[in-house]
Amino acid sequence: MCQVDEDYHDGLERAEVPSVSKKCVKCKEASAAVVIRAGDTYCRGCFKEYFIHKFRAMLGKNRIIFPGEKVLLAVSGGPSSSSMLSQVQEGLSQNAHKKLRFLPGIVYIDEGGAVGQSVEERQRTVAELQAVFKATGFPFHMVPLEQVLDLPSSVVVTAPAASEQPASAYKAAVDHFIQSDSSSCSTAQDHEQTSVPEVQESHTQLLQQLIGSAQTLTARQDLLNTLRHHLLVHTARTEGYSKLMLGDNCTRVAVKLLTSISLGRGAQLAQDTGFADSRYGDIILVRPMRDYSAKEIAYYNHMFSVPSVFIPGGDTKTTDKASIQRLTESFVTKLQADFPSTVSTIYRTSEKLQTACRNSSTADQADRCLLCMCALDTAVENASAFQATLTSEQLSQNKPSGATGTENPRQNPAPVEQESTAPSGQCCSSGGEDCGRTERGGGGGCCSSAKEPERTDLKSLLCYSCQLTIKDMSSLERLPQYILSEAQRRQRRSQMREEISEFLLDDGDEGS
Repeated sequence: MCQVDEDYHDGLERAEVPSVSKKCVKCKEASAAVVIRAGDTYCRGCFKEYFIHKFRAMLGKNRIIFPGEKVLLAVSGGPSSSSMLSQVQEGLSQNAHKKLRFLPGIVYIDEGGAVGQSVEERQRTVAELQAVFKATGFPFHMVPLEQVLDLPSSVVVTAPAASEQPASAYKAAVDHFIQSDSSSCSTAQDHEQTSVPEVQESHTQLLQQLIGSAQTLTARQDLLNTLRHHLLVHTARTEGYSKLMLGDNCTRVAVKLLTSISLGRGAQLAQDTGFADSRYGDIILVRPMRDYSAKEIAYYNHMFSVPSVFIPGGDTKTTDKASIQRLTESFVTKLQADFPSTVSTIYRTSEKLQTACRNSSTADQADRCLLCMCALDTAVENASAFQATLTSEQLSQNKPSGATGTENPRQNPAPVEQESTAPSGQCCSSGGEDCGRTERGGGGGCCSSAKEPERTDLKSLLCYSCQLTIKDMSSLERLPQYILSEAQRRQRRSQMREEISEFLLDDGDEGS
């Protein structure tokens, strides 16, 4: 038992706080210039060497990017993606110890129209980034987010991936690249420069209406992230790139992990936070900065003058409780200030996560989410939390007997395809005199030229998390046409499969 009058001061030792006056933990000679963690003090030269080595070790350990492959760097102008661009530029320089062997390109998505920036502000931001990109000598592409409204339906269709090569193929490719004329690597790149195309004001308004249709900041951030990924993948495909590098650092991965769990994306954590993400098939998303904390990146950018451009987003100057993403970020960063191992612990946990659902890279097209392209997590047993949630929603939407009035549109946000009362292949009226009119006397019968367009149940095509995002939208008609077209195509194929299901052979019947 503890005694009130006991003295514990003799047994306590004062923790020694690291100081920049100490020596570097690596070279043991120069004075420390930066303190990353308790006990990790580096001088300027050793810190740069440590930072560069970690980037190249991440790429070399995974062996995903082959020599001579075209890689597109998604640079937003922030500290993390700017540091990633600096590391690629450093790795391709002539005096690099272990040179990178891929062909880089840069893409920047101008999201100013979605967050309400003026034309002058967008032009000023683009001019600053163009100056940074031109200094690298890499080809770059400036793409406004408004182009997402004109994307083809192939964006949400998984393209066939290249055949998986054995581990020995990477070493053979490196040896072949070294033996060949390595100077061709620098001349093979076309130093093309694309400025931001002229954006019509009507497209900007449509984009703002689309983002504004999401009634919560959480849904707007999730929808914006989905549209950004679609545009990045489309740009990589059209420009001939096979890899897409993202600038997600360790802190961002930790925040995304907890955010995804809060948003019901537990089944997609391995794809959302892993080093490589192959959900799109031919385009593989790579996160080489996921070993760096935000603190390390900030120190490196400041000490070695890595340029970055601040661009306000939709959650800029918002409170901590404005959205789930904002609240999670505030929680992690504040906890990290008192417990420095918070981010690293969450990050190491994300490396061990695996999903029990079907792999997104091997799932059929009909079994993928229409928005995030991950394998659907809604095909579960009846005694599951998901089915319990659906049952609660259905019970809450049922009207009591004798209730009148129209239903609240938010209770069932996804429009369901209307079934015709007429038999298949027949007119709605045998005499034809009432053809073109509904039972209530309005226009739009089965033979009317003003027949309503086909409407699709989006909920059956989405994972649980994307269903929550769609539920927060006031109108689904503002979604881009490529999403609605693909939804109708999948719905028609599903109906066709049901109609001919009696004539299809099961896997067990083929062998008999």
